[in-house]
Amino acid sequence: MLFVRPAGPEDFDSLMELAVLSGPGFTSLPEHEPTLRDRLEVSAASFGGEIAPLERWYTIMLEDSATGEVIGVAGVKAAVGLKRPFFSFRVVTFAQSSPLLNLRYDHKALVLVNECAGWSEVGSLFLKAERRKGGAGQLLALSRYLLIAADPSRFAENVLAELRGWFDEDGACPFWDNVASKFFHMPFEDADRMSASTDGQFILDLAPRHPIYVGLLPEEAREVISRVHRDGEGARALLEREGFRANGLVDIFDAGPTMVCPRDDIRTVRESQRLRVQIEPKVDAGPALVAVDDMARFRSIRGPAAVDGDRVTIEQAAAELLGVRNDDVVRVRI
Repeated sequence: MLFVRPAGPEDFDSLMELAVLSGPGFTSLPEHEPTLRDRLEVSAASFGGEIAPLERWYTIMLEDSATGEVIGVAGVKAAVGLKRPFFSFRVVTFAQSSPLLNLRYDHKALVLVNECAGWSEVGSLFLKAERRKGGAGQLLALSRYLLIAADPSRFAENVLAELRGWFDEDGACPFWDNVASKFFHMPFEDADRMSASTDGQFILDLAPRHPIYVGLLPEEAREVISRVHRDGEGARALLEREGFRANGLVDIFDAGPTMVCPRDDIRTVRESQRLRVQIEPKVDAGPALVAVDDMARFRSIRGPAAVDGDRVTIEQAAAELLGVRNDDVVRVRI
């Protein structure tokens, strides 16, 4: 059975493996040992309540209980854009007209903004390619919202998710090569690593101060603005089913879209139920997501679950993975 659990320092080797597999453009999973080790330390301190609420970054791992293999990772940041800016490009439209000529034109442009300060962020969703089936991705993705639902007061009223932008088959990023690199003058990998491992001051220092008119860009750059990476289509579909929508912001490096949803409107947060556990050896019922409704002990699984009133019956194997007993309270998403 697959289960989701908090990540800690002992998960470094697994997290580094996932970072290598994720490839270029996955900013939250850089192949940079100090950054990944720091992230795992922050995760452990976040689940343990040892750091300030707005500085918490919860990282969760998807593990195969039969083998102990970690096959996926995801995360939830309590707040972004507070200690370091959270820059994006907003795609805006400038209207220009000439009454004399009876002409009107709309020009799209990219404007550097820091609009999401204080918002929560769900991200870092990545699974090994050979395990992206059988509901594994859904379990990992929705576990982030079960975590938020366990204590919504720890998270902002608005939640965002950034999706990786488009890269060609050879690894080239059309937006970076034709636009962003003209301002940062370094390889994409270096900018990506610095974005994840520094305070972001270099972005403030080097990013364009004035609007970039989209019509002046090469066609290959125009075409990928707001375009999702081929490996991110599934993640976008899951986000849309939860109520997330694109809001006109794109990443400043690869032009991937930002999607947002009010915290309390996220489907799993809204529809999940707090129920008491009843444990049986076997349960003849359809699958559901079941999570420990306590952030310090958070775990989640997807397995047979029968809901009756204020109780949910789950199998003994699931209860053991969750670490729950009869009459404990769990959160259930059918």
